[in-house]
Amino acid sequence: MKKISKILAANRSEIAIRIFRAAEESGIKTAAIYSKEDRFAIHRFKTDESYLVGEGKGPIQAYLDIDSIIKIAKDAKVDAIHPGYGFLSESPELAEQCEKNDITFIGPSKEILKRFGNKTEAKKVAQDADVKTVPSVLVSKENIKTVQKEVDKIGYPVIVKASWGGGGRGMRVVHSNKDLLDQITTAQSESLKAFGKDEVFIEKFLEDAAHIEVQILGDKHGNILHLYERDCSLQRRHQKIIERAPAHFLKEETRKNICNAAIKIAKEVNYFGAGTVEFLFDKKTGEFYFIEVNPRIQVEHTV
Repeated sequence: MKKISKILAANRSEIAIRIFRAAEESGIKTAAIYSKEDRFAIHRFKTDESYLVGEGKGPIQAYLDIDSIIKIAKDAKVDAIHPGYGFLSESPELAEQCEKNDITFIGPSKEILKRFGNKTEAKKVAQDADVKTVPSVLVSKENIKTVQKEVDKIGYPVIVKASWGGGGRGMRVVHSNKDLLDQITTAQSESLKAFGKDEVFIEKFLEDAAHIEVQILGDKHGNILHLYERDCSLQRRHQKIIERAPAHFLKEETRKNICNAAIKIAKEVNYFGAGTVEFLFDKKTGEFYFIEVNPRIQVEHTV
């Protein structure tokens, strides 16, 4: 493990400042990137060095310019890149380019990002770890004509979800067969616009469920721990509004089982870095089910 003496935050605004603060407290120098539109943004002035990224590109595309970010990192002689959240934080391509250029990527490996970046692949990891998942079916060109029969087996209501990305995009609750194909088409279109991929899947929609997340931390020596759970049930359009910790309605045994399940899933892929494992807790049955992993630091990591 090489020593890190300078970190580049491949992000902007609050999370970049958060990275700089942690680095400064650890005696590590920092570098910022900024788009032309962000040339007066606060994060640019809260760091030791700052560089224009993605020259000639738009305010969002600039922060997605991997080649430009890597060039800046090499020119500035940084040892590590921290992607924060959003933008390239779950990008196997950025992790791979860091590896090729002898730069530490502060986050999981490209292999882990590939497995957890796709929700259906993540479900397979959970199943291999003997953790329950919500019944689901992947939608493909081959099964589009028979998918209604598969959904009938699962039972309505169901929810259509984008296999890649997050933020509530590409999600549609469906209550009957007559709406299913239209909602699949709409979800595919949304997903393509937001993430560049139109792969979606359908899973059972649990109407009286709590959304529980467990934050995890892993090192490169095989040690993984959890930082307990957060109740993220209060949402609007599948986006979290308020989170509470702990989830006061969980029995101690259930809390322990959910947190242990998060660690089992993480150990299945030798996870390292910060991450969040998400579950649905069915209040009617007391069962919990894995839904996905965010292989990065979260916006709400401070909760």
